[in-house]
Amino acid sequence: MRSFRFLLSRRWVLFALIVGLLCYAAWWLGEWQFGRLDDRKDSNAVIRANEDLAPTPVEDVLSPGGSVDEDDEWRLVTATGTYDTPNTVIVRYRTRDGQSGVDAVVPLVTAGGTVLLVDRGWMPSENQGTSPTDLPAPPEGEVTVEGWVRADATGDSTAVDGHSTRAISSTEISEAIDQPAFGGFVQLKTEDGEPAADLEAVELPELNNGPHFFYGLQWWFFGLLAIFGFGYLAFDEWRTGRRAEEAADEEVVSERKQKRAAKNARKQKVRAAYQAAYQAERDQRARSIPPSTGSIEPETNDEAGDNRNAATRPNSSGSP
Repeated sequence: MRSFRFLLSRRWVLFALIVGLLCYAAWWLGEWQFGRLDDRKDSNAVIRANEDLAPTPVEDVLSPGGSVDEDDEWRLVTATGTYDTPNTVIVRYRTRDGQSGVDAVVPLVTAGGTVLLVDRGWMPSENQGTSPTDLPAPPEGEVTVEGWVRADATGDSTAVDGHSTRAISSTEISEAIDQPAFGGFVQLKTEDGEPAADLEAVELPELNNGPHFFYGLQWWFFGLLAIFGFGYLAFDEWRTGRRAEEAADEEVVSERKQKRAAKNARKQKVRAAYQAAYQAERDQRARSIPPSTGSIEPETNDEAGDNRNAATRPNSSGSP
């Protein structure tokens, strides 16, 4: 019976190591997706909690040059000031439903002199051909805005070049327009009680768990599939080897049978030859014996004593 010792060969050991690495990667990716699911649940819980809160003055949530606390994300705040339209910043590469467009970020100068960055909304446009003058103008004079608090983006995409950027960062825009700004920014809900004219409102996040749970299960399934595939290939290798051994055993048995049959045939031939020679010798011996001329019964003389069977000596003439 064939054993699984072939698994100790170099080829199968390397194969097992690769499968082990794949399984570890699948397990890690599954854990990563479930971690993202937990983060999504925590974020949704914060958003739901903030949605039930009444709007609060921006000064109670944001601070100049500060960062946005995680618990304040999507908090509804209010602020009053005047839009600094000449310092409008275009946020490019904002796509909705397959349509390219831009966001219009306009600084709102509050009474204390600190700027609040307000994302007034989205407008369909070519990403490269739009300038601040192409955007709908914000209201003039003092205006009260209400919107959702958002945290600053990070990375190279936040760099501001010619009043244009790819992601909103209060730090970068504050340096570009040379004015102090509250940390974070606000996505506009209303200004003086009305949505921004000629701009589409911000898209609120979907409060669901997303696909992370099923993605995590898929990665773990891939890991199990790799283990199953390794086991199946090992079993197939063992089964193929066993069949080969059985075929070899059958060939050996068949060869032995053929040798035994040939040996018996030789014995039969020798025996037949011996019997033929013996029969020929008997026939030759029978042909060398002369033919018989009959049998001679001895003549007896009844008067020759007590012996009734005594033979009489023939006379010279050949008669008794």
